[in-house]
Amino acid sequence: MGGENQAVTGMAAGVPYVAWPPARVAPGQADALIVSWHLNDPPRSAAAMAAALPLSGVNAWRVYLDLPMHGRRQLPGGLKEFMQLGYQDAVLQAFEPQVTQAVEEFPAVLAALRGQLPVEGGPLGLVGASIGALPAQLVMADHNVRVNAAALVSPVIQLAEVVAVNERRFNVTYPWNDTSREVAARFDLVARAAEIAAGDPQPALLLVTGAGDDPAFPLQTQRLHAELQQLYRDPEHVAVTSIRGMAHGFAAEPGIEPAPQTDEARLVDTAITDWFNRHLSS
Repeated sequence: MGGENQAVTGMAAGVPYVAWPPARVAPGQADALIVSWHLNDPPRSAAAMAAALPLSGVNAWRVYLDLPMHGRRQLPGGLKEFMQLGYQDAVLQAFEPQVTQAVEEFPAVLAALRGQLPVEGGPLGLVGASIGALPAQLVMADHNVRVNAAALVSPVIQLAEVVAVNERRFNVTYPWNDTSREVAARFDLVARAAEIAAGDPQPALLLVTGAGDDPAFPLQTQRLHAELQQLYRDPEHVAVTSIRGMAHGFAAEPGIEPAPQTDEARLVDTAITDWFNRHLSS
């Protein structure tokens, strides 16, 4: 453990994390907990995500998890080996195992965090960026834990759309088959929006897009927003905001180690901080 305002590093159910304690502690009350998953683009590790989006204005423990195959869980060949998996089969060798493992391990990770940090019983917030938005959405859809609020940045919402983006980005053609189509259907959160809306409480959800991102990402976001607006009891609990000048990622390459906060990350940090300060409560 670290002291006040010092980062804490540890392991929760075998998953490496970086955490920041709240700046203020309400005596006799359990602190809120925010759990975050990073991108495959910069910032692409827990440590880099913690530097990019510290959320220091939220009175909560902020915990940043390393996704499988990244950060302190990186493959022996590092980022190069992960990219090779993507070229071999982006859906079945990269996205699916990465996301599925993150979702399946989350209940044990959360229980471990609540045992290690003074947050048992407090409200839970989730943050997910790009591919890291999928674990956040699937956790909300699965209802295995109570989620009060969430923020998704440059979110992957419909995996098939993102595969098409990467086909354009890397000048490749993805060979879809029955198995990968099943994964894409499971990772289509527009189609599964009713499952998110069935949460109790319905998690207050902020969707953050980059004005300079591939148009497929804002389009997915608008689709999910439109679906949830119809399903939420309070439509104001679902919101979209666009960050000027932001492409997809919001940290400098290579995005593995902590780095100074970019202007775009600062705007994202401000938007999410405001959202959680309004909606992250018991």
